[in-house]
Order: sequence, then C-alpha cells, then structure tokens
Amino acid sequence: MASVHESLYFNPMMTNGVVHANVFGIKDWVTPYKIAVLVLLNEMSRTGEGAVSLMERRRLNQLLLPLLQGPDITLSKLYKLIEESCPQLANSVQIRIKLMAEGELKDMEQFFDDLSDSFSGTEPEVHKTSVVGLFLRHMILAYSKLSFSQVFKLYTALQQYFQNGEKKTVEDADMELTSRDEGERKMEKEELDVSVREEEVSCSGPLSQKQAEFFLSQQASLLKNDETKALTPASLQKELNNLLKFNPDFAEAHYLSYLNNLRVQDVFSSTHSLLHYFDRLILTGAESKSNGEEGYGRSLRYAALNLAALHCRFVYRPLSLQLALQEAIRIAQESNDHVCLQHCLSWLYVLGQKRSDSYVLLEHSVKKAVHFGLPYLASLGIQSLVQQRAFAGKTANKLMDALKDSDLLHWKHSLSELIDISIAQKTAIWRLYGRSTMALQQAQMLLSMNSLEAVNAGVQQNNTESFAVALCHLAELHAEQGCFAAASEVLKHLKERFPPNSQHAQLWMLCDQKIQFDRAMNDGKYHLADSLVTGITALNSIEGVYRKAVVLQAQNQMSEAHKLLQKLLVHCQKLKNTEMVISVLLSVAELYWRSSSPTIALPMLLQALALSKEYRLQYLASETVLNLAFAQLILGIPEQALSLLHMAIEPILADGAILDKGRAMFLVAKCQVASAASYDQPKKAEALEAAIENLNEAKNYFAKVDCKERIRDVVYFQARLYHTLGKTQERNRCAMLFRQLHQELPSHGVPLINHL
Repeated sequence: MASVHESLYFNPMMTNGVVHANVFGIKDWVTPYKIAVLVLLNEMSRTGEGAVSLMERRRLNQLLLPLLQGPDITLSKLYKLIEESCPQLANSVQIRIKLMAEGELKDMEQFFDDLSDSFSGTEPEVHKTSVVGLFLRHMILAYSKLSFSQVFKLYTALQQYFQNGEKKTVEDADMELTSRDEGERKMEKEELDVSVREEEVSCSGPLSQKQAEFFLSQQASLLKNDETKALTPASLQKELNNLLKFNPDFAEAHYLSYLNNLRVQDVFSSTHSLLHYFDRLILTGAESKSNGEEGYGRSLRYAALNLAALHCRFVYRPLSLQLALQEAIRIAQESNDHVCLQHCLSWLYVLGQKRSDSYVLLEHSVKKAVHFGLPYLASLGIQSLVQQRAFAGKTANKLMDALKDSDLLHWKHSLSELIDISIAQKTAIWRLYGRSTMALQQAQMLLSMNSLEAVNAGVQQNNTESFAVALCHLAELHAEQGCFAAASEVLKHLKERFPPNSQHAQLWMLCDQKIQFDRAMNDGKYHLADSLVTGITALNSIEGVYRKAVVLQAQNQMSEAHKLLQKLLVHCQKLKNTEMVISVLLSVAELYWRSSSPTIALPMLLQALALSKEYRLQYLASETVLNLAFAQLILGIPEQALSLLHMAIEPILADGAILDKGRAMFLVAKCQVASAASYDQPKKAEALEAAIENLNEAKNYFAKVDCKERIRDVVYFQARLYHTLGKTQERNRCAMLFRQLHQELPSHGVPLINHL
C-alpha cells in the first residue's frame, strides 16, 4: 500500500525518492480509505431522520472526527467501527463501496461529481465551513487536480483496498465456523489480530498534515497517560520512520521518536532523536516566529537542559550531565531567562542531592519558583524537601503539614500529576515510619481517585510513577499480612499496566523478586532464595547484597555472612542509608547470638535502637527492642525481657508483618516459660498454660505465611510444655506434627533458644 501511495500522487518536492521540502505543503490527497469515509458521509446525508435513531446518529457523529483526522485503516476495521455505531448504515456503506469497486471507473467519477451537490440549495446538507464541509471540499479539490493516469491508479488502489477488506471478512467468518477448540480459537484470533495490526502499520503511506498531527498528539498522550494502549515501540518507530521519510524536517516526529526510545532505555537513539528535534525546530523557524529573535537562543538552552535531563535519567556519564547543565545555565544567564534558570536549579539539586548542604539549594529553588509564579516547580521542590526531611528523621506531623501546603497549590492549579505524587509520597513516609495501616489507606486513596486531567478516548492517567509506587506498596503490604493471592493479583495488574520495557517496570520487578524471596525463606527453600538474589542485585545492589547475607546466615555460613554484612554496613553508613544500616546491625547481632556470643551483640542492638529513635523509625525501633529482649533472655534475665516486650509488642501487633507478630508471640511464650522456673507449682502451671496460648497464637501467625520451619519450633516447644503439665494426648499430637515437619524440612543446626 505504501508503494501505491508513493506512485499515486505527483509530489513536486520529491525527486528520485528524496524529499527536498515539506510534504505538508500539500494539505490533503485522496486515498481509498478516504473514499470509503466519503461514502459513509454521503450515506449519512441520504439517510432520513427516522431511519437512524438519535443514539445511533450521536455515536456516528462521535466516530467521525477520529475517522477524518486519524491515519488510514483497513476496510474491515472501518466496517467494524461503523457497525458498532449503526449496523444498518454499515451494510449500506459496504454495498455502495462494492458497487463502485466492482463497477467501472465512471462510477467513481460520478460519485465525486455528486459530492458537490451537498453544498447546493438554500439549506445545504453540509455547511462549507464545518469540519465535514472542509473535508469534503479538500477531497473534491484534490481529486479535481489528478491527471487521468493518477485517477486510474486511484481506482486500481480502491479495487485492491476493497479486495483486501473482503478477504479479511471471509477469513474472520471461516475462522468462527471451523474453530472448535476454545483454546485454539483464542490463539488463532490473537495471531490474526497481530497480523492485522502489522498490516495497518505497514499499509500507512504519507499522511496529511492533520493526520500526522493527530497521530502524534494521540500517541504522545497515550505514552504519558496509558502506555499499554499506545503502539508497541517497534510499531511506533516504524510509523515514525515512515512519516520522517516523507518529511525529515518534521520536528514533532523526532520528539516522539525520542520519547519512544526512552521506553526501551535506548540512550544512543534517544540522544540522536532529541538533537534532531532541536535542530529541526531551529531550521523550521517555528521558535523565532513565536518568540521573535529570542527563538534561536531559547531552543539552544532548552536543548542543553533536555540533554542534561536525559543523562540524569540514565544515571549516565556524570561529567557530560554537568557540562550540559552548565551550558544551559550559561545561555539562560546571557538571555536573562529566569524560567530556564529555575529548571536548571532544580536539576542542580538532583545532581548534588547526596551532598549534606543540598537542602539549601532546594530551599532557594522553592523560594525562587514561588517568586516567578512557577507552581509546578515550587511543588516539586516541596516534595523533594519533605522526602529529604523524612530521611533526616523529622516528625511526621511537620512533614504532613508541609505536604498539606503543597496540596493546596495542586488543587488551586489543578496539578493532577502532583496530587498523585503527593499521595504516593505520604504512602512511602507512613511505611518508612512503620505505620502500615496509614500507608494502606493512602495507597487505596490514590488508586480510587479520578484524574483531574481530561484524557481522550477514555484513557485514565494511571501509568505514572506514583501509581506504580502505590501498587507496589499495596502488594508488599498484602504479602506481609500473608495475603499472597491478593499480592499476586496486584502484581499481575502491575505487569499489565507497566510492561517489562516501560519506564517504571523496575519498581514491580523488584517488588515481585522481594516477595518471592521472602516466601522462599519462609518455606525454608534457601536454594530458591539464593537464585533470586541475582535478580534483586541487578535491580538494587544494596538490597541484593543484604539478601545474600540473609541467605548465607540461614545456611549457617556465618563467616561469609559476617564479612558481607560488615562491608555493606560501611557502604550504607557512607551513603547515610539509615534504614538499611539498622537492618544490617540487627542481622550482625543475630549472627553473634547464634554464635553463642550475646554480649557482643548488645552494643550493636543499642546502636540500632539509638538510630531508629533518632530518625523516628518506630517499627524498626520495636523490632530492635524485640531483639534486645531476646538477648536478655539468652543472658538469663527473662523478667527484664518480658518488661521490654510489653514496650515493643503493641506497635508490632498493630502495624507489623504477620511473621514479626508470630516471632513476638513466640518470644513472649519463651520468656514466660523461663520466668516460671522460679515460681511455685500452681503459679508455674498457670504461667505454662498462658505460654501455650501464646504459642497457639504464634503458630496461627506462622501458618498464614506458610513458615513451616517456625511452626516446627513452636510445636516442639508446645510438646515439651504439655509433657511438663502431664497432658499426654496433646503432647503426642504436637510430637507427631513435629516429626512430620522435621522429616520434611532440613534441621537449621542451631539450638532453639538461640533462634528468634
């Protein structure tokens, strides 16, 4: 079809297949698809008021604009679209096109002659200045300019277009009749759909200016708001290459090519397309027309700024990023462009955010953005400040007050994207502080919100980073509570919403790997957990190293785990990653008491507790107190361990993961049993009964996350307690369950008292 388009119309701007000027100088031309649309318009005008219902006519009117502005589509797809709106009219259009294609050339000539009658009379069917009227006039004018040979080629193309559409309709009918097996029918349908899409992409020839602009704006909107509904990266690039073949100086096509290459993380092609975009923007003079003499310089400074943003996006060549940013700042200062300078200031913060004094730069950026009336930049600056203060350990009420102020800006200026970011930020802050219930509420609030931004074609603005973050938090929160089926459903939706080649796919990939790792560790499948470490490391090196140390520790490779944790501790302290520093300290302490050195573990635990209190990480503080209580139990002071547990257990039971709840209740039972050693017989029996109740609760928690290794420890402990109380039947039941689990699972080789 592309070859038909190229040979059908004489293009004075093309010599030997090379375009020498803007092909969009020709406003419109006739194609077989546009003849089909003209037939539809003609049939609509001929159909009486009573023949088509009001709802059908309304659907047809809504269908017309995308048909007039969009790229050419196959005849079978056009029939399908018309049939969905008005089946009766679809049949009339099909018969009319068939008569024209199977008739003679004079039938097409007569059809175009009759089109002019639409404008005649005192009350014409179509107004000349309406959208449909302008389209009809363009088509009539373009057809009248064709030579006889070109008219003949157009008629031949129409016949071919009709035959392809009929062939596709017959194939669909045959497939529905002959398919018996449901699975095979689904597979064949999917293959057919793919071939049709590829055919549509390959058959699109040179687009008119309106078609090209509509196609580019539609695809750009889909890439921003709902990437899954946009063309695949390969198909979109093929379309853009076809568009640029006829008009290499079309700047917007180069920019969409840049966005498309970002989807597949192609640094070289992204840079190439971005540079071409700004080159063409300067050459076409579009900037100078709208901005006077400033246009040329404005393009140059924003080109440098976009290049810096591109390098920052790929965390790639810091020196080139710095140089591009310096170039943008220099040109902006020469031109006295305060808006561009504010953007540069924001990127300077991103470049140097690891420095201790970066918050000064950020505060200055927020003040300047407010002064120059840039609410978007001001709000982004406040969001970044809140994030920085959260990591610095500021209280939650101050952070939420700051976010409330930024929310006022969002609602005032209808900045829907920043409203989503703000809610996702609140979700992350509540999780950082260990308030899972509040985090869950914020995540669900974001997912139930309707976007403020008007998006065409029923597209929701839900493939942004904030939605990905909220969904990942939701999956992790469900997995922590043992709801693995719900977590799988959330991850399945994430995979559909954010395909593997999309920008934010790494978020759900890491989340999925972490959940699988935790499940494997709970099941005692350390070999499977070890195989997942590689994938986690590829996505997050620090998290991967920590998980590797956890696996080594579980496999009793203490010296290797200790070396890895010490290296990780030094690295995280340099990066000021407080959350990971505390987790590493807790793991090192566990190594010491599992090596029968609980006294060495105490300084580590106290350091972790001090950090978690300083940075207000409530949940990590509770977990540290839990570890301190266990250390005191090992050291033989269970009464103090019990008093410590009463401080820590409430936040764990309120907001903790199911596994941590089980560990807490198991530890309470151990402390109760150890404390009961000095009691008299009636009081001791009462204490042991209370311990058994707590063990039952711990066992229920462990069963929810399918942690068989810990269930084995619990039933062993219960069997011993029942034996002490003389309850033979209960003891035997627990002993039988322990034996079954012990045969199924490998022994961890660590005494029960040294295993939290």
